[in-house]
Amino acid sequence: MTVSNYDHFDNYRSAKFRSLSEDQLTLLHEASLEIMAHTGMRFFNEEALSLFEKGGAQITDGNLVCIPPHLVEWALQTVPKNITIYDQTGQRAMNLGGYRSYYGTGSDCMHIYDLDSDQRRQAVLEDVINGVRLVDYLPNLDFVMSMYLPSDVPEELYERKQMAVMLQESTKPIVFVGIEANSTVAAVKMAEVVAGSLEQLQRYPFIINYVNAVSAFQHNEESLGRLLYAAERNLPSIYAPGNSRGITAPITLAGALALGNAGQLAGLVLTQLKRAGSPFLRSHPSGATMDLRSMVSIYAAPDFGPYGWDLAHHYHIPTFGAAGCSDAKIFDAQAAAEATLTLYENTISGANLIHDVGYLDSAMTGSLELVLFSNEIIGWLRRYLQKIEINEDTLALDLIHEIGPDGHFLETEHTFKHIYEDWTPTLFDRLDFYRWAERGSTTLQDRANQKVKEIIENHRTEPLSADVIQKLNTIASQEFTT
Repeated sequence: MTVSNYDHFDNYRSAKFRSLSEDQLTLLHEASLEIMAHTGMRFFNEEALSLFEKGGAQITDGNLVCIPPHLVEWALQTVPKNITIYDQTGQRAMNLGGYRSYYGTGSDCMHIYDLDSDQRRQAVLEDVINGVRLVDYLPNLDFVMSMYLPSDVPEELYERKQMAVMLQESTKPIVFVGIEANSTVAAVKMAEVVAGSLEQLQRYPFIINYVNAVSAFQHNEESLGRLLYAAERNLPSIYAPGNSRGITAPITLAGALALGNAGQLAGLVLTQLKRAGSPFLRSHPSGATMDLRSMVSIYAAPDFGPYGWDLAHHYHIPTFGAAGCSDAKIFDAQAAAEATLTLYENTISGANLIHDVGYLDSAMTGSLELVLFSNEIIGWLRRYLQKIEINEDTLALDLIHEIGPDGHFLETEHTFKHIYEDWTPTLFDRLDFYRWAERGSTTLQDRANQKVKEIIENHRTEPLSADVIQKLNTIASQEFTT
């Protein structure tokens, strides 16, 4: 296992990139409150409706909820501003909040590029295993997600199989997803088995419940069930209602931001009504850009800009982003460029939990080679953003005076002491042309393919006990209800 990045963040400066003024942020916030209080949103869940009614929201037309501003302000006061996430061994792994960035893969790609044939095919459970092993090994990926939908597992079982794989093949924190409400029940119970008890899991949480609702206006039954189940147990959830400009939200960026923000704040209010102080993460509020020629959701478009991050940080709540991904169909120059640009944009904007590393084809295909490439880019970014230490040793004035204008620093003890502090790539090539040619004239994709194969062949995390594995398998075959 690699060393956690948790304790290294005092060494990183934050870019704190800002594009919106305080007046603009106030306008967006007030617009969101207007939508919540006067337009309203539909909640297709009886428990959610009951909680809103008890909290003082107005409910009409069966499930149209209008949330007053004072409930939003109350929820913003009760929700944690930082969330500490641990790994499965109880070590601190991520301190979510502020402008600290952590990285991981995504979930549920239906296809993969085969490492041997280089052909796109349907993903299987073995691909989930290989993907988690790769992420567990890589030092700049901080959490795991399932990456693939295993086509060789029955639909009613695949979410539990994914969870079992993540628990067995990595000790890093887990972000899990689900379609049905009981998927969160099963995932939490499996995590309890590994932690030892629900109380131990609550004390040292290593799972995060990722919930997508239909839209900012339509909060569906299953998603709300998953959100409320985790909130009741004081376990962290990401709430990210769908928000597609020109389809489920206005085409204008300001309108999409206001509506998307309203949908996320509504989820925040609901979690706090269920259990005040329950941990909550919000996502980028502007939502997706849709290519109206093909109706494909675009992952690497620049159109939503940095503005949504300003609005997200305005509330001082941990944030959830997507980067290291591409709309390219294969791991090519476009994929490398878009993965790098999105990682840079999320990082300088201070997104906390950044997922979807390794996505291709607008989230239809996953590439393990792109995951490895993104690990290299994240390492570059972390080194670039590292704070500079200025003291007597690093200024080296005595040495400068000693060497003077006629000497050189190559053979000094000071150079030997500090030379290994520079960032060293593990995938990129820095040799001259002749040494590169002598070593086989490999392309970046050649090296990535070979390195991924080596990792998934040789890397294994510390195995769980046979008793724990048996309990996980039992849970995977049971029926659960929220």
